[in-house]
Amino acid sequence: MTTRANVNGEHRARQPGPRPHQHQDQHYYPHNHYYSSSSAASFKGCCCCLFLLITFLGLLVLAVVLVIVLAVKPKKPQFDLQQVSVQYVGISTVPASPTSPATTASLSLTIRMVFTAANPNKVGIKYSESKFYVMYRGVPLGVATVPGFYQPSHSVRQVETTVVVDRINLLQTDAEDLVKDASLNDRVELKVMGDVGAKIRVLEFTSPRVQVTVNCIVVISPRKQTLTYKQCGVDGLNV
Repeated sequence: MTTRANVNGEHRARQPGPRPHQHQDQHYYPHNHYYSSSSAASFKGCCCCLFLLITFLGLLVLAVVLVIVLAVKPKKPQFDLQQVSVQYVGISTVPASPTSPATTASLSLTIRMVFTAANPNKVGIKYSESKFYVMYRGVPLGVATVPGFYQPSHSVRQVETTVVVDRINLLQTDAEDLVKDASLNDRVELKVMGDVGAKIRVLEFTSPRVQVTVNCIVVISPRKQTLTYKQCGVDGLNV
């Protein structure tokens, strides 16, 4: 700052102005660049540690599952149609006519099925809800539902369900075959098919879903209202 005298001898302070080629708006802070670089490096380090932790936990869970599988040696559950009791069979036919050239028939059916579930494993099995379809010559008649349940190790359990078919109509060929089977042969063959889903449970660990397909053939006598033949098999085991 400098002073300058005016005509009256007074001194006034002179404010310094900007020097030539000097820009007051430009500031350089080297520590900002260092701060951003260190933050990025810290973030990358955290992501790397998190990835390693997740990988380690995944490998640990896989190792535990393998140890359990080797120790338990799980076997597939056994699910079989044990009993079939015919409660009602009714067949009504409508012969062909000029207004209705095709022969039609309606089938009413009530059967009770008892399934046997056997668990040969050292651990329990959790069954999900299963559905079994009753068919005649490929035509679906009804569905039997078995609720899900838990079965302890080395145990056998029976579950039952009822299929009710209320006047389902069969057209032409199927109706003629049904009338022939019922009236002439006294033999109506039905197929019972369904999938059974189960999971083996050890402590807090649950295995992937194991699916067993059940395929049964049952033959009923409409005259005697009884079961005359039954054969069941397991098509395959899917995971």
